[in-house]
Amino acid sequence: MNYGFFDVLTLLGSLGLFLYGMKVMSDALMELAGDRMRNILASATSNRLFAVLTGFTITAVIQSSSATTLMVVSFANASLLSLSESIGVIMGANIGTTVTAWLISLLGFKVDMASLAIPLVGLGFLLSFSKKKHVKHWGFFIIGFAILFIGLQYLKNSVPDLKSHPEALAFLGEYTSKGMLSVFLFMLIGTLLTVVIQSSSATMAITIIMCYEGWIPFEMAAAMVLGENIGTTITANLAALVANYQARRTARAHFIFNVTGVIWMLLLFTPFLQGVAFMVQKVEGVSPFVQAAAIPVALSLFHSTFNIINTALLINFVPFISRVVEAMVPVVEERRVEIERPHFLNESSLQYPQTGIKALLDESLRLLEKTTYKVLTHGLQVHRKEIESDIKLQKLVQSIHHIELDVDTIYYNRFKSIYNKIVEYATRLQAQFELDEDKIRAIRSILRADRLMVEIVKDIKPLHINMNRYLNSDNEYIRQEYNELRKMILKILRQARKARQDLGEPVHLKKCELLKTKLEHHDVLLNGTIDRLVRDQLISNEMATSLMNDSSIAIQIARNLVDVSSLLYLQRDAFHEVDGVESDG
Repeated sequence: MNYGFFDVLTLLGSLGLFLYGMKVMSDALMELAGDRMRNILASATSNRLFAVLTGFTITAVIQSSSATTLMVVSFANASLLSLSESIGVIMGANIGTTVTAWLISLLGFKVDMASLAIPLVGLGFLLSFSKKKHVKHWGFFIIGFAILFIGLQYLKNSVPDLKSHPEALAFLGEYTSKGMLSVFLFMLIGTLLTVVIQSSSATMAITIIMCYEGWIPFEMAAAMVLGENIGTTITANLAALVANYQARRTARAHFIFNVTGVIWMLLLFTPFLQGVAFMVQKVEGVSPFVQAAAIPVALSLFHSTFNIINTALLINFVPFISRVVEAMVPVVEERRVEIERPHFLNESSLQYPQTGIKALLDESLRLLEKTTYKVLTHGLQVHRKEIESDIKLQKLVQSIHHIELDVDTIYYNRFKSIYNKIVEYATRLQAQFELDEDKIRAIRSILRADRLMVEIVKDIKPLHINMNRYLNSDNEYIRQEYNELRKMILKILRQARKARQDLGEPVHLKKCELLKTKLEHHDVLLNGTIDRLVRDQLISNEMATSLMNDSSIAIQIARNLVDVSSLLYLQRDAFHEVDGVESDG
């Protein structure tokens, strides 16, 4: 039998096509039903049966137990699901994943899906042009569904023709006829395949084809399915490595649940398979032990029956499993980030309009200089003390400190609460006094500056992500362009910091305004930089898209920074005093 390198590549390509179809289909379903599924998951109650049904429904709909499990781990990490609820959902996900096996067995081996696949791709292709999002995603789902079965057909056709060369199977005979030792061996193979491919559905398809082509008998295929049940827990455990202790507990529970099921199944392995074979023979008329064509349905039945019985047996032991994983993964007391509280907005300042406006201004200045500056500098991968130093900007941007920045945490714990208090305080101030036009204008200027700071903090998040990515790129041209964006913002930030120190000297704010008028020159789309870099093939199209977007974001941040500085520092100067707002390095 000749089976060369080209044939191996064809086999791998077929598997890749199958996996790609599964991904396209799953991604489309997540777009169509993901939010709804997440809402259902978030509302899962302590009722174990409901949790199991939730896990089954979500997995059956989105066709990915890994996606469901990762969602469960994420929700546990955010404390939206308790440990008991998480275990129930995972039990249901194990049953839900068997739906994929039935689709493969019934449509892939009972129906000639290959002849329908191309017309389905055509239909999906037409739908994908729709302007309606849900219609477009249905188009991608149909395309993914068709590609999956095209890949399955190629997979069946590209495996070695061992039926015509039975002598090639002689070596397998040694490994399939050693009783329970063979079962353990093929269970290990199933585990390793699932870990490597990261898809129990793809491993199931490979297992079914191996049986259908006569490579391995029914019992060895069943052993591989058990191994796949263990291998599929690896994804969740890997995801939980960087999560909190609650997510790690959920992942361990998944592992314990699946391994416990495999252990009792091994004790009843032979009689259980005989029972499955009996049911298949009643329906199909042939036994999977005798006829390879009956194995796909038999394996799907074994897979479903095993997971349903395993869930029915262990659902009453959820509290016990919870206690076991709680002992395995102890509570880690995580440092809680205290919600920032205002320093100047107090009742005594509301006695007079002037003191109220001053308190409002001081709190806004503190928000600018303590929080916004920190987010800006760390988002641009520099320390604030470097901005206040005499280091030239060209040299400063050459050093990258890899500063981790959790913008969401800072925003919700240190920024949003203060901003809400400022707005509330300003409302009370205006309601309590009959203010003249100048004072109302001053309050509105302060609130406008605060609103612009919100935009700055929110805008820095996507920019920081791409800064991390491209400042460490091997491509010197993309590094240079992102350093230019950093330098543009840092130049304005440095001038604004100088304006903070020089009361009565508006020269620095004038320089900021002058820099603001020149910001458009930094737009890589308008100044032709993108055209040149792409035309000369110096950066990829992906880099070009990111750079265009980030250039626009950086310019908006710089523009807002100038406006905030002008609004707040000019108001401060109007009070004829310098207030020592504390800084944070």
